[in-house]
This record gives sequence, C-alpha cells and structure tokens, in this order.
Amino acid sequence: METEKLNVKVINKSNNPLPEYGTEHAAGLDIRAFLEEPIVLKPLERVLVKTGLFLEIPVGFEAQVRPRSGLAYKNGLTVLNTPGTIDADYRGEVGVILVNLSNQEFKIENGERIAQLVFAKHEQVIWHATENLSETKRAGGGFGSTGKH
Repeated sequence: METEKLNVKVINKSNNPLPEYGTEHAAGLDIRAFLEEPIVLKPLERVLVKTGLFLEIPVGFEAQVRPRSGLAYKNGLTVLNTPGTIDADYRGEVGVILVNLSNQEFKIENGERIAQLVFAKHEQVIWHATENLSETKRAGGGFGSTGKH
C-alpha cells in the first residue's frame, strides 16, 4: 500500500547527502553532523551539533528530532530535548542537542548519523475555559494508575 508523501523544501549547505530513510518503511530520516572538525563529547556533556540543513516545513506539520537507537544503546548518546520540534515557520539551520549519558568520551565526526527526523501532522487548539470536565473511569488517576495494583 503506497502512502502519501509530504513535500518539504530543503537547502543543504553541508557536504553530506540529504537525510535519507535507512529502510523502505522507516519513519525517520537519518540526519548527519556537519562539522569542520570532530567534537569529543565527554560523559554528561551536551553540545549543539549543526547539520547544514535548512527546511521549509508545510503549515500543519512539524519535524521531530529524535535519537538514533543504535547510538543510544551502544554509546549512551541521545537527543537531550527529545523529541525536539522544528516548527513550520522556522527557517534557521537544523541543530541537534546531543548529550553523552555514558561514562566514556564519544567522538562525533563530520557526516556521522546523529539523529533522525520524523515529520508529523499536528493541530492547534482553541481553549474553552470551563468549570467541569466529562467523567471517565480513569478520572484523575495517572503515573502508573492503570498498571498493577
């Protein structure tokens, strides 16, 4: 079954290929670091990594910046504000805030796949102030309230 594709304008000022899907049915596009020289990320250190990418995302959509599972599992590297949101009206360079949660230094090289982009449709809300909300079985239970008792 063929799914509809989203058209997104992109300027690539890096020397890396455009983001691409790793497999045929992947949700996320791998994005790469655009660096003049490698970055050594110490344990618990964070850094903003540039990508050289500038996007024009259609109104009603966002790009979510998410960690790559292999980097997270093998090296303890993750996206700090995951998922980071790139709004439709943002025109600056895409940057990725990486944090090293391991106890080993990690070297980020130019062209390294550092995160993934997932495009998602979203809605904006109109608030309706009220004094009452509809009743549900769950009510105000949260933070584990639907699990084991």
